[in-house]
Amino acid sequence: MEKKEKIIMTVTIGIMCFLLVMIIFMQFKVVQESEKTDINTLQATELRQELANWKTKYEEAKEKYDETAETLKTYKEESSAESKTKQTLEEELEKLEKALGRTDVEGEGVIITLSEKKQSDLKEDEEIVSINAEDLITIVNSLKDSGAEAISINDERIVNSTDIVDVGDTIKINSKHLRTNEYQIKAIGNGSYLESSIFGKGGYSETLDSSGIKAEIQKSNRVQISKYNGEFETNYIEEAK
Repeated sequence: MEKKEKIIMTVTIGIMCFLLVMIIFMQFKVVQESEKTDINTLQATELRQELANWKTKYEEAKEKYDETAETLKTYKEESSAESKTKQTLEEELEKLEKALGRTDVEGEGVIITLSEKKQSDLKEDEEIVSINAEDLITIVNSLKDSGAEAISINDERIVNSTDIVDVGDTIKINSKHLRTNEYQIKAIGNGSYLESSIFGKGGYSETLDSSGIKAEIQKSNRVQISKYNGEFETNYIEEAK
């Protein structure tokens, strides 16, 4: 039911209740006036008949009032149930949008920056190897395993359908080709767990370091990650029957 229709129904029921109460009040008033002016002239039989008539009218008016009150009660209960259902659906939709990465989010987490070392920073046995898709995939998977609830690379939100692949001298993420020597990976979750997954003993940061790639991390209570703006497309899956 539309909001405008709900308002019209509520106002209509309110007016009906008011009119019924006024009718009952006027009926009693007429009886009182009748008693004052006609009581001395009416025969006993006529008086009983008149009172019976007014009693019938009163009962009819009271019945209409009770019906209207019951209708109003039912409407209020249905309206309350509809409101609760709507609220539940909105909460479920919000959870789904968060799970799909369709909302901007923020929270505790880490910011990892990968960049190629300068020639002067290399050790004798080190050689610069460009950052590749495998490096990013390994870090993303490690962060997920450590409870990351949201991840982005250079502000590209990582979702289930995200592609991270090497294409020539670029890395393609979410079908966008990134040409850069520096990557910033943001992750929201328990900062300590996320840090340990990459920078703990034997973590992937050691592998990167030996490849001439510098990995730095910053923990923060307000890591901000933008929503996913791409499309979710499926070509082969169908609902099971």
